[in-house]
Amino acid sequence: MSDNESNAKLVGSDYLAEVFGVSKRRIQQLTKEGVIVATKVKNANCYDLMPTVQGYIKYLSNKINNREPKNSEALKNEARKSKAEADLKESKASMAALELDELEGKMHRSEDVEAMTTDLVFSIRSMIMALPGRLAIDVAGITTAAEASERIKQECFGILNDLSNYRYDPEEYKRRVRERQGWKEQEKDGPDEG
Repeated sequence: MSDNESNAKLVGSDYLAEVFGVSKRRIQQLTKEGVIVATKVKNANCYDLMPTVQGYIKYLSNKINNREPKNSEALKNEARKSKAEADLKESKASMAALELDELEGKMHRSEDVEAMTTDLVFSIRSMIMALPGRLAIDVAGITTAAEASERIKQECFGILNDLSNYRYDPEEYKRRVRERQGWKEQEKDGPDEG
């Protein structure tokens, strides 16, 4: 037995917990993390008091100065956190780009396209529904089927001509976006001056 081993003062985890002012469970965690070193004596952890106190003081000092050695789990957690933050920033940037495209009229939400298409369908429906009233008197005075057919064909071509003049209106889409966002219509004259 060497002088160092004979001078070692071995203490149990209960005593060490009382000295450090922590729980016995915390002593076990510190041992598992490698902050303090245990020696097995009769199936129980015992600690050499002087090196254990010095190791714990060094651990606390490093922790205070943000020099705490990171275990692999802490490094993995930090990497996951960094990746999650980067993913969040990337998705926010993507959302902002999509919103900008929408505001600039380069992209439209499906509900806006659906609403505009519905408006067009109702417009077509009203034109078709108006046909009988517009043609009733004209066709009543016509004596041959060929003349009636020609008159009906003229009205149909008129409707198709009206539809062919339908144009995409980017301002209408922008108006819908501003309305959905809760923004007020900006006046063409500019802000009121007081």
